[in-house]
Amino acid sequence: MKKKSSIIIISIVAFVAIVLIWGISINNSLVKSDENVQQAWSQVENVYKRRMDLIPQLVETVKGAANYEKSVLTEVTNARAGVDQVKVDPSTLSEDQVKAYQQAQDKLGKALANSIKVTVERYPELTATKNFAELQQQLEGTENRITVERSKFNKAVQEYNTKVRRFPNSIIAGICGFDKKGYFTAPEEAAEPVDVKFEF
Repeated sequence: MKKKSSIIIISIVAFVAIVLIWGISINNSLVKSDENVQQAWSQVENVYKRRMDLIPQLVETVKGAANYEKSVLTEVTNARAGVDQVKVDPSTLSEDQVKAYQQAQDKLGKALANSIKVTVERYPELTATKNFAELQQQLEGTENRITVERSKFNKAVQEYNTKVRRFPNSIIAGICGFDKKGYFTAPEEAAEPVDVKFEF
C-alpha cells in the first residue's frame, strides 16, 4: 500500500514538474518574442528620430537660400511638434498607440514631401546648392530606412502575435499578461506609404 501511494505521489510530482517546465519554456519563448518586438520598435524610433533631426537642417537651409513662404515651413514645424506629442509605451505597443504614432508620422511625412516638392518647383536654384542636395539624399535615404524598419517591426509583431494567440501558448500568455501588439499599416487615404521623390 505504501509503495502504491509513493508511486502516485511521485507521478503527481513528476506531472506538476513537467507542466511547470512546459509553462516556463512557453513563458521564456514569449519573453524572447516580446523583446524582439521592442528591439524592432526601437529601430523604428531611431529612423524616425533621424528624420526629425534632419528637418531643422532642411528648414534652415531653405530659409537661408530663398525667401521661402513661411506657411510651408510652419506646416513642417507643426507636424514635427505633433509627433513629439504622441507617446508610445514600448512595453505594450497597443494597436491604438501604434496607430496614433503612425498617423502623426504620416502627417509629418506628407508635410515634408509637400515642402520639398514646393521648394524644388519654386526655387530651382536650390537644387544646385550642395547643402540642399545632400539633405535631399539624406531624407530620401531616411524614408527608405523607415520603410525597411517598419517592415521588420511588423514581422516581429506577427511572430509575437502568432505565439500569443496559438494554443496552448495562449493559456500562458493570458496568465502572464502577454497582450497582442499593434502593426503599422498603410495610411487610410493612400494605398502606399509616403515616398519622398526629388524631381529636378
